[in-house]
Amino acid sequence: MQFYKWTAFSYTPWVILPVVLGVVSTMLMYDEHQNDMLKQLWIIPVSRAGYFFSKFTIVLFYSICFMLLTAAASVFFGTLPGYITVEWGSIVYLLRKCVEIAILTAFSVLPLLTVAASGKSYIFPVCVTLVYTFLGFILLMVNMYLHPLSSMTAIVMRDIPGVVLTQKLNIPAAFICIAIWCTGSALFAVSSLGKRK
Repeated sequence: MQFYKWTAFSYTPWVILPVVLGVVSTMLMYDEHQNDMLKQLWIIPVSRAGYFFSKFTIVLFYSICFMLLTAAASVFFGTLPGYITVEWGSIVYLLRKCVEIAILTAFSVLPLLTVAASGKSYIFPVCVTLVYTFLGFILLMVNMYLHPLSSMTAIVMRDIPGVVLTQKLNIPAAFICIAIWCTGSALFAVSSLGKRK
């Protein structure tokens, strides 16, 4: 479990995965803005919400693939030099936590997809991605229920042995925080996409 804490449960869900998903979100939207694909999509009957959530589905799929690859690499590079022994209970636990991290992180970075959808450049969304990610990391120490990434961390860390958090865990408050940010982001994204011609 200590090895998994260093590989899959350390900086991967807090920093690496959110930054990667923010960059993927920016790339998804920027390419279509560059090629004027939105004009062509609005001609056919595609709703703005359907378009936005199709992009979110890609981000969610990428997040799950990223974390499953992280789990596989953790097991492979842990057993190869003999740091860990293959125990099916711990491997199933690792896979379950990695899928949980992937799904929660994808929902937590929905505001980054909204920023990418509302603009035409790629510099601003990438800068927002970095600020958003590190703000979530900083607010984890202050109040876990203000930022989606810090709330996601509270949910994920609730049952990892040996992890001590400075605040009392309130899982419903963490889910409410993520839900509020996701709802606001989705509404803003659909509204800003509706203003585009």
